[in-house]
Amino acid sequence: MQFHHHGYVSGDPRIQPAAGVGVDRPGELPEEVDVLIVGSGPAGMLAAAQLAQFPGITTRLVERREGRLAIGQADGIQARSVETFQAFGFAERIIAEAYRITEMNFWRPGTEDPTRIVRGGRAVDDEFGISEFPHLIVNQARVLDYFAEVAALSPTRLTPDYGWEFRGLAVADDGDHPVTVTLSGVGAREGEERTVHAKYVIGCDGARSKVREAIGCTMAGDRANHAWGVMDVLAETDFPDIRTKCAIQSHTGGSILLIPREGGFLFRMYVDLGEVPVDNAGAVRKTPIEEIIARANEILHPYVVDVRDVAWHSVYEVGHRLTDRFDDLLPESVGTRTPRVFITGDACHTHSAKAGQGMNVSMQDGFNIAWKLGHVLEGRSPESLLSTYSAERQVVAKNLIDFDKEWSSMMAKKPEDFADPAELEDFYVRTAEFPAGFMTEYAPSLITGAATHQQRAVGFPVGKRFKSAPVVRVCDTNPVQLGHLATADGRWRIYVFADRAPAGAPGAVTDLARWLETAPGSPLAATPADADADAWFDVKIVYQQLHSQVDINAVPSVFRPHVGPFSLTDLSKSFGIDPTADIFDERGLDRSGVVVVVRPDQYVAAVLPLTATDELAAFFAPILGRATARS
Repeated sequence: MQFHHHGYVSGDPRIQPAAGVGVDRPGELPEEVDVLIVGSGPAGMLAAAQLAQFPGITTRLVERREGRLAIGQADGIQARSVETFQAFGFAERIIAEAYRITEMNFWRPGTEDPTRIVRGGRAVDDEFGISEFPHLIVNQARVLDYFAEVAALSPTRLTPDYGWEFRGLAVADDGDHPVTVTLSGVGAREGEERTVHAKYVIGCDGARSKVREAIGCTMAGDRANHAWGVMDVLAETDFPDIRTKCAIQSHTGGSILLIPREGGFLFRMYVDLGEVPVDNAGAVRKTPIEEIIARANEILHPYVVDVRDVAWHSVYEVGHRLTDRFDDLLPESVGTRTPRVFITGDACHTHSAKAGQGMNVSMQDGFNIAWKLGHVLEGRSPESLLSTYSAERQVVAKNLIDFDKEWSSMMAKKPEDFADPAELEDFYVRTAEFPAGFMTEYAPSLITGAATHQQRAVGFPVGKRFKSAPVVRVCDTNPVQLGHLATADGRWRIYVFADRAPAGAPGAVTDLARWLETAPGSPLAATPADADADAWFDVKIVYQQLHSQVDINAVPSVFRPHVGPFSLTDLSKSFGIDPTADIFDERGLDRSGVVVVVRPDQYVAAVLPLTATDELAAFFAPILGRATARS
C-alpha cells in the first residue's frame, strides 16, 4: 500500500480522500446518475467498489432490502475470487475469518456392509498448485460487507441506497442520460416513487431479474428435475469428517455434499431429496426441515447428526439456464448503437449451488463491466469497449453451465451406476482448475490480442488471468508476489521482463523505455497532462539479476515516475528475481525479454517482444480515448 505522497497520513491509509463526486455527496438518490446499479449482491457490490475508484463518475446502487444482507445463501470462495479480493485490499482479512478447504473426502457404501458408509478416498484441494491463494468458505454477507467498505472508503464515498425496488426502465434513442428508471419505495419508503435518469444501468437483481425482463432477454435451458435440501446448522455428531469438505454417497442412492463453515462449529449440508415428478408443481420446495434432517441421517448411517440449531435452510431444484444476451442490444441493433443496460450473475445464468460457482462467476461479471464503464465514462476508451462485455461473459457462463451439469449429475448418481468407485473423486481432481476459477480464457477482441508471440511467455496465456509469481523489489529488498501489487484501481498493467543486460545498459529495454515515455504512439501518451504519469498505466520492470545487482538510479525513468503534488519519485516498480523461484523459469519467460500487458480486471491482454513497439501501439490505439467517447 502506498500513501504519504500527497502529504502525511496519520489515520487509516485505506480511507482515500474524498474527491470528485464524493465531495459533499448527496444523501438522497439524485435524479441523474452516470451508472445505476440495481441489486447489492456479489456482482453489484463488486461493480460498485470498482466504479467508486473513479472520482468523476456518479454511481448509485439501489437495493430492495432495507439494509445489509444478514445471511447469504452462497458460501464457496474460489481462489480466483481471493485473487480479486487481494486487488480490492481485503484478502488477508477475509482469509483470517474464513474456513479454508485443504482436502475433500469421499464417502461411499462399504463393500462388506453397503448400509454403512465408509471413507473411500481423500483429494488434496489444490494438488497442482494452481494458485497461491486458498479455497475458502465464508458467509456471502461478509463478502458484501467487505466490498461495501471498499466503496465507502473510496474517493466517491459510495454507499447503497436501500429500500428502493426497481419497477421498470426505458431506453431512449438519444440524450445525455438515455435510460429512464422507475423505482418505488419499500418499508420506511413505502408510497414513495422515484425516477432516475442514467447513462448506463447494471442489473444485478438475481434469478427473477426485473431488469432482464425490462430489456427483453429470455432465459433458456433445462428444467429442474432434481431437488436438494440445504441447511446451515449447529449439531452434535459422531461423523468423523464433520470439519472436512465431503461428498457422501449412500447405499440408498441419496447423497450429501458437506461444507464446513467458518467459525469452527457451523456446517452446511446439501441433502439429496431425489427426482422431482413433473406434476410436483413446486411442492418439494415446502419440504420441512425435519424431513431434510431425517434424510441426512439416513444417508450418513451409521453416523448420527443431532441438529441443535438451524441458522438457515432452503430447498431448490437443479436447473441450468442462460440468457440469449447480457445487454439490451438486440441483434438488429448491432452496429447502430452501443449497449446501455447490462445484466450480471443470476440475472443471466442459473445453475446448481454445489459447484460453488454462482457468487464467484457473478463477481467476475461485475468486475468485467465495471472497469469498462469507468473507462468509457472518463473518456479513456470509446463506447465500443462496452460491447465486449456480453461477448466475453456469455461464453464463460455457458462453460460454467456445461461443467455444472456434469458435476450435478455425478453428485446425484447412485453408487452402483459408477464404473469405478473412485470416479467422482477422479473427476474432482481432474477438473480442479475450473472450480478454482482459472479456466476462463477470453478470445481475441478489442481488448485481448492474438497469441502470436505466446511462446515468449508460456506461463502467461493470452486471455487468461495473470498468474502471480515471486520477485524481489529493488528499492526496499522486500520479496513480494508480483500479481498482488495490482490493485483494482482501473489501470492497465504493462510488465516489462528485461533481457539479460543490466539496468541502464543500451539495448532493447532502454529503447522500449524511451519509446514508452516519449513516443506519440505510446499508450502512456494518452494519459492526461494534469494527471500523474502512471495514472492510467502501471508500468513495471523485472530484471533477470538479483535485486542487489540492480542499480536503482540506472533504471530508466519510465519505471521511476514522479507522482503526487510534490512530484516524488516512485521507486517501487523495479524488481529482481527471487533466488528461490526465478519468475523467468516459473512462468516460462523468454530470456531475450518480453512485454506482458494485463487488463484492469487481471487478464493477460498481450504478449510481445521488447522491440514490438508498433504492435503495442496498434493494440492500444483503438482502446484509448483518442477516439471520441461519450462522457
